[in-house]
Amino acid sequence: PCNMHIDKLALEAKSGAKDDGGAPLIFGTITVSDGIAMGHEGMKYSLPSREVIADSIEIVSNAERFDGLVAIGGCDKNMPGCLIAMARLNIPSVFVYGGTIMPGYLDGKEIDIVSIFEAVGSYKAGKITKERFKEIECGACPGAGSCGGMYTANTMSSAIEALGMSLPGGASTPAIEPRKAEECRNAGKAVLNLLKKNIRPSDIMTKKAFENAITVVMALGGSTNAVLHLIAIAKSVGVNLSLEDFDRIGRKVPHLADLKPSGKYVMADLDKVGGITGVMKVLLSANLLYGDTLTVTGKTLMENLEKFPSLENAQKIISPLSNPLYKTGPIVILKGNLSPEGAVAKISGLKKISISGKAIVFNSEEETLDAILDKKIKAGDIVVIRYEGPKGGPGMREMLAVTSAIIGEGLGESVGLITDGRFSGGTHGLVVGHVAPEAQVGGVIAIVENGDKITIDADKRLLHLDLSDEEISERFKTWSPPPLKYKSGVLYKYANEVSSASLGAVTG
Repeated sequence: PCNMHIDKLALEAKSGAKDDGGAPLIFGTITVSDGIAMGHEGMKYSLPSREVIADSIEIVSNAERFDGLVAIGGCDKNMPGCLIAMARLNIPSVFVYGGTIMPGYLDGKEIDIVSIFEAVGSYKAGKITKERFKEIECGACPGAGSCGGMYTANTMSSAIEALGMSLPGGASTPAIEPRKAEECRNAGKAVLNLLKKNIRPSDIMTKKAFENAITVVMALGGSTNAVLHLIAIAKSVGVNLSLEDFDRIGRKVPHLADLKPSGKYVMADLDKVGGITGVMKVLLSANLLYGDTLTVTGKTLMENLEKFPSLENAQKIISPLSNPLYKTGPIVILKGNLSPEGAVAKISGLKKISISGKAIVFNSEEETLDAILDKKIKAGDIVVIRYEGPKGGPGMREMLAVTSAIIGEGLGESVGLITDGRFSGGTHGLVVGHVAPEAQVGGVIAIVENGDKITIDADKRLLHLDLSDEEISERFKTWSPPPLKYKSGVLYKYANEVSSASLGAVTG
């Protein structure tokens, strides 16, 4: 669904460029649908696909000596992949988001892709029938577009617009709206304008622009994957962005949006009341955004927003600054002896943001899912999933199947989970990912044993294993890294080259 319509959108972008005197050519690249890849070995290929996408765009654009680029993407990895390529190429470029999906409906209530994953846990727990399960499956994805909540695709579209690399208003426009085709035509024209003015991605993607992107992600309650992707994009353009920047900005930016997975609404609902431009106007009015950053229109962010209406009748979806959902951003960076380089958690919608309990340790996502569905996980447990990091996985799989099963079993508020893997934008619960260093390279998560006490405390930004430094050192004397899981091919190459999650999990 994320990408099924993009070939037609590309024709619209080509038309716009041709109308303004350009000589456009269309080429495609690969992509992975995370919804299809989720929950099995295929998800190992998802994050590596970001690097392949960036490499392929760079190769074709440089080999053919293109003067400019319009990139259209509609899924979690092709979006940052396009931006990484634009940063490397540094030719006039515009990104167009393929657009969000419309919600599905069942019994008059909205459902989406995450409804299906959570139904797996509910079905296994005997809470719904097989017939009901099928109804959820068949109704959740009604047509073209990316997952509808503030999951990774909509998070990245919002971040990219705030970054200045897409035309204003496009981040929240649904895939099936006629406005999306118009945006593509305008993008084709915009590249010609950027060429005339010699405005390049490095002029737009500055440190202040990245801070704008983080601010918007925090206000919207975006996906933890934004941390990984924005750091990777920043590295490609030579901007020093770190986990500390996310923590610093998150402490001052309020969470305003009541959007799924922790809230009630989807991106299509936000579009009806003013969209991402309306949210950015609110943030700009509070001096939470830099208004003087350059964008692909050739104008500043402030100049762009002047032409757009303010939010209207949006109180259910976007809280006012005077009464936010939460006073600080939902993405928090945890450190401690379990994650000296950092780990990432999302606390939106949680009544409880700390837990201490006994570890129950697994060396793969599959082992964990089996244990949850076999009812081996109990309230108060801290589930540890390791050897799922960038190198150890390899590919740093998203754990939506696991976290959704926990929710489906009714354990979302009573079980903690930590992993050196990562989470889908659709994940919610007391979960911590991106634990770095990862187990494969000798992170402390590698020597955790069943029964060890672990503390997750989002308020104190702490992830702690209740062992002394001496005990940890003693355990490492008998530990050695396991062999890489793959001996050849893309995943072998990726495992050998990829950096830590704290540095964006990049290969170049």
